[in-house]
Parts: sequence; C-alpha cells; structure tokens
Amino acid sequence: MKFKQTVQVYSIAAALAAMSGAAAASGFALIEQSASGLGNAYAGGAASAEDASTIFFNPAGMSRLQGKQIAVALHAIKPSAKFSDNGLSSTATASGQPLGSNGGDAGSLAFVPNLYFAMEINPQMRFGLGINAPFGLKTEYEAGWAGRFQALKSEVKTVNINPSLSYKVSDAVSLGLGIDYQKIDAELTNSQVLAAGVVGAAKMNGSDNVLGYNLGAMFQVNPEIRVGLAYRSSLDYKLSGNLLVTNAAGAVVQNPSVTADLKTPDSLSLSGVKQIDPKWDVMADITWTGWSKFKELRIVNSSTGATAVLVNESWKDTYRISLGANHRYNEKWVARIGVAFDKSPVPDANRTARIPDNDRTWLALGGQYKPAKESAVDFGYAHLFVKDSTINNNRGGVDAASTALYGNLVGTYKNSVDILSVQYTHSF
Repeated sequence: MKFKQTVQVYSIAAALAAMSGAAAASGFALIEQSASGLGNAYAGGAASAEDASTIFFNPAGMSRLQGKQIAVALHAIKPSAKFSDNGLSSTATASGQPLGSNGGDAGSLAFVPNLYFAMEINPQMRFGLGINAPFGLKTEYEAGWAGRFQALKSEVKTVNINPSLSYKVSDAVSLGLGIDYQKIDAELTNSQVLAAGVVGAAKMNGSDNVLGYNLGAMFQVNPEIRVGLAYRSSLDYKLSGNLLVTNAAGAVVQNPSVTADLKTPDSLSLSGVKQIDPKWDVMADITWTGWSKFKELRIVNSSTGATAVLVNESWKDTYRISLGANHRYNEKWVARIGVAFDKSPVPDANRTARIPDNDRTWLALGGQYKPAKESAVDFGYAHLFVKDSTINNNRGGVDAASTALYGNLVGTYKNSVDILSVQYTHSF
C-alpha cells in the first residue's frame, strides 16, 4: 500500500470514528475495538494477538504478525435505556409544568469503526498505527419527559490515534508501547428553570485534545500457553466550550465560555490463551479499570471562575472478567463463543439520568472465514444483559439537592445492549 493511500485511509477512518457514541462497556468506555475479539466477549484480549487489532489490546502482540497487515472493523451498537416512574417522581415545582412522560428509549443505534495497520521493521521490531474510539456515550430523551431538568441529551465522542512499537526480546518475551493522541467532544443539554414559572433550555459543549500512552508485554510460557499484560494510561482533559441558556422563545439568556475537567480511567489487563489441541483454544481475561478518578462533573465559568454546574459522580474502580473458546473446523472456518461479567462503576446513590449504568453480563458468539491465505473476515454478535437500575435523584446543578429546580426522578431503568460487528483483515 502506497503512503498516500495509507494516509487517505486513516483520514477517512478518523472522520468515521467521530460517529461513535454508544457505551457498551461499563461507564462510558468502548471495548469494541475489534470484531475478531467480540465472539469471545474479548476474553484473552491482551494475549490473543490474532491480527493488527492487538495494537489496542496489547502492542507487544505485533511481534506475532508477519509482513504487513491492515484490519478494518465496524460495530453496530444498540443500547436500550427505558425509565419507568414508580409514582414518586415530581417535576420542578418552580416551573409550574406537568410531570411529563417516561422519556422513551434513551438509547440509540451507533456505528463505531476501528482501523489498524502493522508492519515488520526487522525480525525483532514491528510498527503499528491504530485509529479507534476508546470512549463514547449517547443518551437522549423525549423533550417533555419527567427528568428533563436533569438530562435531555448527553453525548461524548472520542477519536484516538495510536502509533505503537513492539520488540521481540526473545522467543518467549515481547514488549510493546504506544502513544495515544486522543480528541474528545461532549454535548450536554437539559431544560432549566429561569424563574418561577419560567422554563428555558441549557446546552453545554466542549472539546479538548490530550496525549496518553499504553504499554504491554507478552510471554510465550510454552508452545500451548501465552500470557499478556497490558496497561493504558489515564487521560486528563480540560474541555473548553460554551454554556448556552435560552428562554422559551429561543432568545439567548446566557452564553458564557466554560471549562470542565475530566479524567478518563487507566486500565490494567491480564489475559491468557491456551491451545487445548489442534482444534480448540480457550482464553480468559481480567481487567481492572480506575473509574474512581471520575469524582464529579464540574462546569466552571471561564470569566468569573464560578461553578455553573456541579454533579457529584463518585464512581468506583471496577473489574471485568471474561472467558472464551475457539473451535477450528478447518483451515477456512473458526467458531467463537464467550461470556463476561462487567462491573459498573456507578454507585446506586449517585446514578444520574445521563448515565443510568449498572452491572452487565455478556453472551457472545462469532466466527472467522478465510477466503484466501492472506485475508480473513471476522464477525460477531453479543447481547448484554444489564441489571435493572434504580434512581432517586433531585440533583442537577450547583445546589446539592433541589426538587424545585431539577425535579425528583424516582423509578427504575431497564437496560440492555446489542452489538453486531464485522472485520476485514488483509496481509501483504
């Protein structure tokens, strides 16, 4: 592939990555970084190294790849988040408005692409470049719903450009590192009480670019067992944008410049793959994610330094455990299956309408078809059973709690996620 063509491909992929906006892992993370891993519920992610998507999961895995390889994946993610009022909710009394509806399904279909390119520099060293979206979220409710003073639309989109290197220390040990240049865009909207009986709308948007890193190591314990260890750093964002407040007629009431600090979590993964026999492989993974860094959402007026919005989050560190298996029918066909348990970082006491997250259990299946020696098509499907989550929230801004301003949202969420992925890999 010529350099000009490579640049064009990556530019297109970067533009497509901006479409991402549906969290499928806990919190607002996106683990959907390859279709080849989806069928195993991403078990063994840091040790599998089946294709160039290892750039994201463990860059040390590039040592297992020969020549040059490009992998392109697309994930269709459909979350569902349906609120049911238990009869105790109340709207913002100062607005003089009726309670409103349950908000419909706050989840919507999103498409998340990934693109990876890996090449051999010499027998010991590989170079890779990944373009993906490690974080993304979108929830959007009907305009007149009961929780409109707390949340209407919440959207986070990221694009991550990840150049990486791997070095084969020996036949048993490989090391890898990568640099992450990541861009984030966020938009939050809600209804707002401007005065007694007067309701308007608030819209906050912001963006930022930061640098992070990821590290990995892979160990070939024996011909049948491989172990991988991978770490991704936290990123410290300082989003800059505007907080636009309008009245019912659409006239601008306020439009100050604002900032918001956001720390994304770091993560540590330990994975293993074992070949049982020529037909069967089994794999496992445990991943820790440092979500406790997300303590609050504080939006600050850039001119005055005053806090415009403050939401206590107090998220918790989490773990994700997954198990999977592959069965090779022949040289052309591989079948995959996987299960996982993904712990939510959101405490029950701090659950908000923007991210009504809870623990989730994955059931996944997939496969691979090789039409030729140098190419492969991977596909997978997963259904995520999300535990029902309760909410009792009358917070939405600077005040610690105020039913008069934000209403009181009391009820239950029924959530689920469906994921369908496809990937094409070509070696040359």
